[in-house]
Amino acid sequence: MTRYVKELLLVLYLIRGYHDYLDRLAALGIGVATLLYGAMFVALVVALWMTAYIRQALVRHLFALAMFISAVFFEVYGRVTDSYLTYSQFVSLVYSGGFIQEAAYQYREVIISSAAGGLLLLLGIGLKPRRRMAMPAWLPVAAPVLGVLLLSTVLFVRAGEGARGLPIMYTPLAYLNLFGYEVLHSTIGPRESIRIARLTSPINHDIVLIIDESVAGNYLDINTAGGVPTGLETPPDGVRVFNFGYAASIANCSADTNVTLRYGGTRADYVRINSTLPSIWQYAKKAGLRTVYIDAQRTGGNLQNLMTDVEKRDIDEFVQFDQARVLDRDMAAAAKLIELLGDDRAELVVVNKVGAHFPVHDKYPDDFMRYRPALPRGQFQDISDTGKRDGFNGQSDDWVLYRNAYRNTLLWNVGEFFKRIFQQGNLSNAVVIYTSDHGQDLHERGNPGLNTHCGGYPVAEEGLVPLVVMEGAQLHTLDWQRAWAQNKDRSSHYNIFPTLLRLMGYEPTATESAYGKALDQPTDDDFTFNYRFNARLGAKPAWRHIDLDTIVTPKPTQAEMTAGH
Repeated sequence: MTRYVKELLLVLYLIRGYHDYLDRLAALGIGVATLLYGAMFVALVVALWMTAYIRQALVRHLFALAMFISAVFFEVYGRVTDSYLTYSQFVSLVYSGGFIQEAAYQYREVIISSAAGGLLLLLGIGLKPRRRMAMPAWLPVAAPVLGVLLLSTVLFVRAGEGARGLPIMYTPLAYLNLFGYEVLHSTIGPRESIRIARLTSPINHDIVLIIDESVAGNYLDINTAGGVPTGLETPPDGVRVFNFGYAASIANCSADTNVTLRYGGTRADYVRINSTLPSIWQYAKKAGLRTVYIDAQRTGGNLQNLMTDVEKRDIDEFVQFDQARVLDRDMAAAAKLIELLGDDRAELVVVNKVGAHFPVHDKYPDDFMRYRPALPRGQFQDISDTGKRDGFNGQSDDWVLYRNAYRNTLLWNVGEFFKRIFQQGNLSNAVVIYTSDHGQDLHERGNPGLNTHCGGYPVAEEGLVPLVVMEGAQLHTLDWQRAWAQNKDRSSHYNIFPTLLRLMGYEPTATESAYGKALDQPTDDDFTFNYRFNARLGAKPAWRHIDLDTIVTPKPTQAEMTAGH
């Protein structure tokens, strides 16, 4: 029996995926497509079998490890998001590689469980063969390479589709193969210089863009009765606040939204614009503004959200908070912004906040635990963007705890943030635009999974964000009152970049031609967000329309309104 242990392990591993095979067969029905799928499946299984019979131990072990990691990666994604890992989502994950260390904390239990199942594959390939197969020595070594190339070819021809229901250890490897090909054959072109003329004298006020993290528009009091208090409804004297209500995000992933906010990509042309046109920093510097980027999420000079060293050269002051606890970083960002608002220099300031990205267990002080019961605390004080959820299995009771912890986080990182800005900041000579990178799926609908955003089949709430403009009462940069009346609940992130250019004095017609409509025009927005932002190889972006009539408005199960907030 021990002579066949390798084969038995591989059979057991392949049997684990029988649901996927049956689903694919059911989707294909009876016909030529089913025959092609069957032939592809057999070819990949045969290649896997040959891989297990590589005689050279080191080579066999390397292939075993590569396939093990690939299979575990694929399985973890599916279990976390309850969706299939498409090529577009794979590219988004590659671009979010800076989160990988902390992601290991977030989903450690899922990773361990998937890795335990993957041991069948690892040992099935890695154990020493007890029998020889009658074939040339080079063929088992070539088999896995040919298997990956075969799947890569199918994916290339079908614009990234075609791997569903096939042995999963090949899929991420084929995706990686395609991504490498795309990087090597990129023909987007060089970045262009600014071609839009300015019509006004030098800017003498601050322009601030605050991009929050994972703040859902339907959890805030400015949009929802009983929502988390933000303080935005009660600005100080001398400050006007215009709540543009609900807005549609660019995408449901952070990197996709942030890079587009910095480069101005449009729905119809975001790939070319983000890759070849000037950044917001370049436009600001031409307008005579000093440029400041406050990144409360990363430390140590690490860049994120597709920012490069080339882009960073146009930032006069790059701010991170290496010594601040994650809990305090948004307050440190508030303190820095207050300092900049009072320095008597005209500046463009972009703030990338910690906000309410998971884990939300420990992103607020104890005395801000107004909503209870909440997730257990004390384990994730040093984790900014992700973390393990002990005992969090995605059941309805778990999500009740999560939503309350999320509200407590908003109370601190949004409510207290703006309280300090309003109390200590000089907004008399500034215009501030506030939004979030994307919304959240906190599973109010009872849908399965652990994921809150970046899903391949998102609910509408993942793209629902706040949009608020604040301005010194004597400044009058644009006609915000008129803009608010015509665009409330009708705008999106795509209106922000042209609005920033309008605030910098760039010519309106050319700005609209290049980047679309600013907020001071009727936006006529599609009110959609892109959940296939990294559509590749001829595939098209996928847009999710937000119907405000179907939004699930969260209701706290229990709220303890403590004094002093």
